[in-house]
Amino acid sequence: MPRIRTTTFRKRKEAGEKITVLTAYDYPSAKLLDECGIDAVLVGDSLGTAVQGRNDTLGVTMDQMLYHTSMVSRAVENAMVIGDMPFLSYQLGAEEAVRNAGRFITEGGAQAVKLEGPVDKFGHSIAAIVQTGIPVMAHIGFTPQSIHQLGGYKVQGRGDQARQQLKEEALGLQQAGCFAIVLELVQQDTAAEITEMLTIPTIGIGAGPHCDGQVLVMHDILGFGPQRTFFKVFGDARGAMETAFCNYIREVREGSFPTEEQGHR
Repeated sequence: MPRIRTTTFRKRKEAGEKITVLTAYDYPSAKLLDECGIDAVLVGDSLGTAVQGRNDTLGVTMDQMLYHTSMVSRAVENAMVIGDMPFLSYQLGAEEAVRNAGRFITEGGAQAVKLEGPVDKFGHSIAAIVQTGIPVMAHIGFTPQSIHQLGGYKVQGRGDQARQQLKEEALGLQQAGCFAIVLELVQQDTAAEITEMLTIPTIGIGAGPHCDGQVLVMHDILGFGPQRTFFKVFGDARGAMETAFCNYIREVREGSFPTEEQGHR
């Protein structure tokens, strides 16, 4: 299977074929995702909440992102690896944004980066990154790095003014050279309109079924995340791990593991 590229994303949209994206933060998880045929692996700054136990993503650093991205990149052969640019890695200006995006490619082994926010704030940074030859995935709607400004997890795009603003943001990001746009917690009708009017793919998360693809946090679909209406638990990995852990503890304590057959003579 050939490596998934930005051109693959565009062809999938044109053909009406859905694009699949999941997060991963380590080698074994990424390797399994790739073997299962995922289109793209996002090394999300969601590792702050999914792996590090934080309340939000704001404390995740570039060094931490590169550490996890490099592990994922070593595991993946076919999917596109996308590095999520953390808070303050691109907001301070185009030069800093290009430097950090480049680190995802040279140090992390990624093929693309993702960053949050509209073109009126970060258009210069996006254009500069694209001009260096690094593909950029945009992210609008609910943007976790702006959680304090947005007042928490809230659906975006409700009302005529909010809907029009999101549509303008999406068009601006397409014109800036982004190859895809994540729509998070966007009202379904608004997400459908944006998807229809763009030539680049939309990747939804909590934005309904009409986007060109979907992305979720791996830990959420495995039963580790908080219960939210916009995702589904596809397999109870948490339950399977709990059973294994408890069985191990019990057998060691009762002396049934290890047996003499499980030792060296």
